[in-house]
Amino acid sequence: MTKLEELVEEINRFEAIISEWDESQRCVAVGLKRSIEALHKEALTRLIKSLKQESMSALRHAVDDEVVYAVLLYHELVKSPQPSLTQRVQTALEEIRPGLKSHNGDVELVAIKLPDTVEVQLIGACSNCAASTLTLSQGIEQAIKKHCPEITTVVAVNKSPSINSANSGLSSPFLTQVNSAWVKLATIDQVPESGILAVNFASNSLILHRQGVNITCYRNACSHMGDPLETGKVENGILTCPSHGFQYKLETGECLTAIDVALKSYPVQIKGDNVFVQMQK
Repeated sequence: MTKLEELVEEINRFEAIISEWDESQRCVAVGLKRSIEALHKEALTRLIKSLKQESMSALRHAVDDEVVYAVLLYHELVKSPQPSLTQRVQTALEEIRPGLKSHNGDVELVAIKLPDTVEVQLIGACSNCAASTLTLSQGIEQAIKKHCPEITTVVAVNKSPSINSANSGLSSPFLTQVNSAWVKLATIDQVPESGILAVNFASNSLILHRQGVNITCYRNACSHMGDPLETGKVENGILTCPSHGFQYKLETGECLTAIDVALKSYPVQIKGDNVFVQMQK
């Protein structure tokens, strides 16, 4: 056993003994310990100031010693080692990733451009979502800046070539298809006056809204984070998302909370008592 290990073992032994004393005795021991530590910290502070004035290289060399570093760290005279910038950015992305994945999206780090810029790529549903700007600013950017205060700019880039939606063969609801069909989704009476009706067709979840003789249809997904809207409150023609409070004007699908993130709308036709909606094939 080394001298250092013996000292650590002795400290642990005395701490174990003191822990069994009554409270008044422990208070005396703790008070003595704090006074001695305060004296040591003052002495070390003066030593560091002197070394800084005379030789910074000597100070750096001293701190390289693990015992010296541990004692200075204990007295808060040196900073705890911080993970690299890349590690902290990845930690921030891991923090926000579960929320993105719950809506079939994701994010990956593309590049760190010193001194203050991070480039990321939105993946999956997030890449084509109308609310991607909000996702970047309210979620990803805030998480990165929390872990990396030196970062002031977070930019979304697209590394992938653009997709020709007419030829890709994908059926994602975020891509525009050339072919479409009119599908009966409900009767007029089934759509509540001044309310909404949730309807599922194939893999699409939709909501229908009726105001007088006018019926509108939207994707049943908040443009903010994709949460379902069917249980949201409808008042004066305005639908409020039950998850984060985003509000939409049901007459037009316009978002009243943030610009440029309107609901995805579908053309509607009324034939007799039936409500037909134009769906993508």
